Amino acid sequence: MTTELIAAVDLGSNSFRLQIGRIVNDQIYPLDGIKQPVRLAAGLSSDKRIDDAAQERALIALQCFGERLSGFDPDAVRAVATNTLRVAKNAPHFLVRAEHALGFPIEVIAGREEARLIYVGVAHNLPDPHKQQLIVDIGGGSTEFIIGKSFKPLMLESLYMGCVAFSLRYFPGGRIDKRGLKEAEIAARRELQLIAHPYRALGWEEAVGSSGTAKGLFEILQQNGLAGDAITREGLDNLRGVLLKAGSLDKLELSGIKPDRRPVLLGGFAIMSAVFREFELERMLFSEGALRLGVLYDLLGRYHHHDLRDATVLAFLERYQVDAAHAAEVTSTARMLLAELLPRVRDPLDPDGRFLDWAAQLHEIGISIAHSSYHKHSSYILANADMPGFSRMDQGRLSRLVLAHRGKLARVAAIDPGSVDWSMILCLRLAVVLHRARDGRGLPPVRLRAVDGGHELVCDDQWLAGLPLTEASLQEEQAQWTTIGRKLKLRTEPAVLPLGSAGG
Repeated sequence: MTTELIAAVDLGSNSFRLQIGRIVNDQIYPLDGIKQPVRLAAGLSSDKRIDDAAQERALIALQCFGERLSGFDPDAVRAVATNTLRVAKNAPHFLVRAEHALGFPIEVIAGREEARLIYVGVAHNLPDPHKQQLIVDIGGGSTEFIIGKSFKPLMLESLYMGCVAFSLRYFPGGRIDKRGLKEAEIAARRELQLIAHPYRALGWEEAVGSSGTAKGLFEILQQNGLAGDAITREGLDNLRGVLLKAGSLDKLELSGIKPDRRPVLLGGFAIMSAVFREFELERMLFSEGALRLGVLYDLLGRYHHHDLRDATVLAFLERYQVDAAHAAEVTSTARMLLAELLPRVRDPLDPDGRFLDWAAQLHEIGISIAHSSYHKHSSYILANADMPGFSRMDQGRLSRLVLAHRGKLARVAAIDPGSVDWSMILCLRLAVVLHRARDGRGLPPVRLRAVDGGHELVCDDQWLAGLPLTEASLQEEQAQWTTIGRKLKLRTEPAVLPLGSAGG
């Protein structure tokens, strides 16, 4: 990445936001921002499909963002999608259109990854991030809870409740009555009971609200003389009386309500009231830091090659007690095989090369569950575990690569025939076969070439003659590729140099 400008796109359940920042001395200074009230969650039907009207609103917003981002380096832009696109059944189809409109890839991130990024954004905006803080972020479709200290999250959770869904469900037509408000708060408290005890046990010195709901409530309380410099329990109780007296959103006359927040005010209020009760809060500060700022700082880390994904992979290696020496050999051989086919992956920062590295390092984590079908266990873990720094699509790709590293290739036959993932799968499978003996043999004397209709693996004849089990496994590998209509030819030659040798 050569530019000093970076950008984050947040496809939230209520609003879409674009934030552009300038990097100065490892700090990010906001340069430009655009907000579009898309209300994607309002278009989510009972069968979990985003309706056409909401999709059109979203695409128009993304086209505007795409125009502003014209000319940006692809590595300088990160777009993330949250709860509505996590749960929508037609999200994959919509995302194809959305990426075309924006002009950049869009990652659907898991709830806890969203929470982590929110904390990164808030922590960089707090006056004293070294205090232990409770961060609450009420979004359109989900609410994230984080306890963190000194830029490190200690506890992360995401609950499936948000201001858009709650407003539509419990306050139809903007009606405000005691029954609807009570039902909304009870529903929120029921969700909060799942996490309240462990959060209170860990504790915090200060509670902080972030994003639209917290900001909207803070401004309403402040501008109407209901609270001072924070959201307070007393202020929320006073606001409750004002809301019930009005009886409906149409009759509600309060300063500080922005037009795009009015339709989701009641759901956000109910959730915030429940949070104050279940977490036994009296006071909550507001912070401007939010998901989009967290995405920018996460992007800054990658800009300086401090990629959180590397730390996550190392943590998994330790957690699942992976044979590190064997994983390193498989990784080196797989990367060098791929470099034979794609010279660009000799760059250690090549994105595809890095994914192959991670897949090779993690391919055996499933052995911690059972050796039988361990590749399936590994694949499941990678698809479903919380992996900070990885989007759901990242995890899906890792999961497929690892699932395909042994056994039937028909399991991943749905991968696009032209995808680079096929080359990565081939290299990973061959590396696993070549190091099956776990004898520390180092880089093997082989060469991998692309040929018409497939690939050719050339091995040193004397080397292979001394490894009959390896030769048999390679012949089985040939047969496996034939089952999906791809060719892998095995050939021997004298004096083949090891991978990566000079003159190779």
